[in-house]
Parts: sequence; C-alpha cells; structure tokens
Amino acid sequence: MQPTPEQLALIERQLGRPPRGLAAIAYATPDGVPVVLQMRSLMEGKPFPTLFWLCSQDLDKALARIEASGWIKSMEEELQQDAQLRARFHAQQQAYVDLRWQLMTAEDRAVIEAQGFTERFNTLGIGGIAQWDKVRCLHMQYAHHLVAENLIGQRLDAEFALHELAIQI
Repeated sequence: MQPTPEQLALIERQLGRPPRGLAAIAYATPDGVPVVLQMRSLMEGKPFPTLFWLCSQDLDKALARIEASGWIKSMEEELQQDAQLRARFHAQQQAYVDLRWQLMTAEDRAVIEAQGFTERFNTLGIGGIAQWDKVRCLHMQYAHHLVAENLIGQRLDAEFALHELAIQI
C-alpha cells in the first residue's frame, strides 16, 4: 500500500531520515504503523537487492537483542545439519528472488538488465544474501517473514513471541 502523509512522517521518525527507494508499505500494524517497507530494486541508480526493509524501532531493538545472544550461529548450524530444513530455506530464498522480479518496476528491470545486473538479482536471496545457507541478519529475515513465508521468522515467533510485541514505532 502507498503510505499516507502521516505514515511517511512516521517512517522518517523510525529511520531517523527521509526514506530512500521506498516503493510501498509492505506490512503495517492494524493501527497503520509501518513495520516493513517494500524497496525499489535501484537506489540512486545502483542495485539494491533488499526487497523488504524492517522500519519498526520496537522490532529492531528486540531483534538486536536476539542477534547479540548468538542465536544466528545456532540457527545456521541447524540449517547445516538438517537437509530438509535447508531445502525449505533455499526454496524460500528462491521465492524471494522471484517475488523481487515480480514486484520490480519495468523501469528498474530495464536498467538492471542494461547494466548487466540480471545474474546478481537472480542469485542474491533474502536481503541480498549470496550464501543461501546463512541467516546473516534477523532484521531482513523477519521483515520477509511478515510479508511471505520465512522459516527464520516463524522460528523467531515461536521462540521469542515477536508476533506478540506491541509495536508503537
């Protein structure tokens, strides 16, 4: 959905700056607080493979605490040991790539193809990650989870009840 002027002002507060490359609000609370932004694939003429950007400060803080606990490393170890889980995660990475192409503007697609970045956009997964066995950043994984299926986000909800967090900003 396209942001209202009030939502744009809130996004600027959340980010601490005016948003760049904003295509739409991908997910908002029932009260209309933006949580995930859909980004354009080009930012200031340069490739930007991160489709979904978490803008909620409340979720940002909660996810930063989880990252500091070392949770990512244990999740990556589980992905290495569990072939079915890894295959499911790879499928979600591919679905992200496909969705990014689907949501991309014709103008951005033409520039990406003309500049020779097609292969990059075909191989960079969730949040622009090249190694599909890695989690790298909980913020981008959880942003994806709020918009589409993402097992990392599902696990975060199950273990840390992030879906119950009161989001004010």
